[in-house]
Amino acid sequence: MDVADVLRDRVSEPAGFERMAAVSALAHASLLAALILVPGRWLSRSDPAPKTVMTITLDGGNGGPANGGMTAIGGRAVQVETPEAPKRPEPVTRPAVVTPQMTVPIPAKTPAKPVKPSPTVKQAPDEARGRTPTKGLVAREGSAVAETGARGLGFGLSTGGGVGSGSTLDVENFCCPEYLGLMTEKIRTNWDARAEVAGVVIIKYTIQRDGTIVNAEIERPSGYTALDITSLRAVVGTRQLPPLPGSFPNPTLTVHLNFQYRR
Repeated sequence: MDVADVLRDRVSEPAGFERMAAVSALAHASLLAALILVPGRWLSRSDPAPKTVMTITLDGGNGGPANGGMTAIGGRAVQVETPEAPKRPEPVTRPAVVTPQMTVPIPAKTPAKPVKPSPTVKQAPDEARGRTPTKGLVAREGSAVAETGARGLGFGLSTGGGVGSGSTLDVENFCCPEYLGLMTEKIRTNWDARAEVAGVVIIKYTIQRDGTIVNAEIERPSGYTALDITSLRAVVGTRQLPPLPGSFPNPTLTVHLNFQYRR
């Protein structure tokens, strides 16, 4: 009898198919419950990781004395302590070499000689007033442009860098001609000698004892306003000259300076 026959007989029996279905359902339910409740490690088939095993192999030989694992040198007494090795000193860095700056000795200053103050002159002596006749090897006429009572001297200003002449002073026999040369050169530095016409201008001014120029004015115009103003500006612009020489007794010196313009 095969399976088909069994199934046919059971179907033909009253309530046979229902009984068979119930048994099958019960069997499947039991199997599903067993799968849920069984521990997970029973179902795991993975092999555990191999454990590391250390193997020690002892070679055969003569056995040593039973000294507890310590050698004979380890059991010796310590008689002298080993000194500590000396520490190496830290290297000292040399400072950078600085080139000394060259110094020049300052020479000792020579003390200035005390300046002897010029004597105060209240009144000029008689020989300084031009009352005495002038003296010389040969008698000759003066070169003054106008009658001023003063003698003409060889100084003045002239265009082209030449030495001028025809200037006069209000005193005769002036002691220091080098002072007049210094005065002329000082005024020349402030003089604009450029001119398109020829002419002569005389500027009158007074030098005080300290060298200050005062009372500058045009004494003799040239006929050209530009030349007159340029000459007066040269004197006024100078303003200060060296003090009058100590050998000159008068408190002031009046000058009639000649400006010569040449084409």
